Amino acid sequence: MLRFEKAVILNGDFTVRANLALERGARVAVIGPSGAGKTTLLEAIAGFRPLEAGRLVWDGRDITADPPGARPVAMLFQDGNLFPHLTLAQNAGLGLRPDLRLSAEQKERVKAALARVGLEGLEDRRPGALSGGQQSRAALARVLLQDRPLLLLDEPFAALGPALKAEMLDLVADLAAETGATLLMISHDPDDARRIADQAVLVAEGVAHPPRPTTDLLDNPPPVLRAYLGEG
Repeated sequence: MLRFEKAVILNGDFTVRANLALERGARVAVIGPSGAGKTTLLEAIAGFRPLEAGRLVWDGRDITADPPGARPVAMLFQDGNLFPHLTLAQNAGLGLRPDLRLSAEQKERVKAALARVGLEGLEDRRPGALSGGQQSRAALARVLLQDRPLLLLDEPFAALGPALKAEMLDLVADLAAETGATLLMISHDPDDARRIADQAVLVAEGVAHPPRPTTDLLDNPPPVLRAYLGEG
């Protein structure tokens, strides 16, 4: 279980407060108006933004003071963060060792991860030779190799077309189910949230609210979310 206990997160002059719990293995959409603090919330989980007050607890262990590398977290960003001078195998291999000194067994794991996301045979290609969808798959393979129980997605597929985005969301859902990872995904698209997440956390007016069933929240949105979704 992931718990924010009376947490206060600062981002410049902006404050997000969170007092909530997420069950292990949950698939959670993080939704709310632009600028409400959704990315700030994920950055606090990843350790990129410290808490000003309160605690962050994972499976009973206080991780509030842990540095990013020591946290049980893998994060997929909007741009994928692929290095253009490295091959796909090397980019994915960074999920195992930042120095890329991989053993034969680790190289086989990289090859298997790329195959799992549909990139078999493309190990020696560089990102510039790939489509946007293939680059997203390569970034996902690197996250898969990190093998962390918390998977954070900051709208990594926003630049993809509707059909390809749906395909990537389904792949992420499949991988989360296979690994048992707890998934938190920022989304501005209600259809994406409905597709992948059984729960949703609303971030609005400086508060990250406790999770609710996604369909319940989107079918009966509070006024601040209704206004954001353009529902009057």
